[in-house]
Amino acid sequence: MRAAVPSCFVDCDPVTGHEEMLRKLAVRDDAYIEKLLADNDANLAESRLDGKMHALAQIAALAAVDAPTASYLGAIRAARNWDASSEEITGCLLAVLPSVGIARVVSAAPKLGLALGYDVEAALEAPAQTASNT
Repeated sequence: MRAAVPSCFVDCDPVTGHEEMLRKLAVRDDAYIEKLLADNDANLAESRLDGKMHALAQIAALAAVDAPTASYLGAIRAARNWDASSEEITGCLLAVLPSVGIARVVSAAPKLGLALGYDVEAALEAPAQTASNT
């Protein structure tokens, strides 16, 4: 059951940018959503985020949905185009930790690492292999 809509909801003017965005998303404005999905430049402009923040938000979302390694590649490329450092990219995992939980972040860490060119699992195995060879 939907909550009653206040009478001023329709009559309130002017509508701020975030209110209009929320309305279009809430009613599933297909034209609006399709434009944002099809055109990354339009998505970036409409989001009102700077390029780096936009790319980092995408990386955080990928961690939240437990995306595969390949999914991170485009987002990392976009973040790098906006001069995001590896620390800032990895910091996305720390930022979402309280919201998405330990399991998602633990799952995302090696995937993000591989997408950044760092094999976390191999690095964790290296000390064990060295110790067993002595």
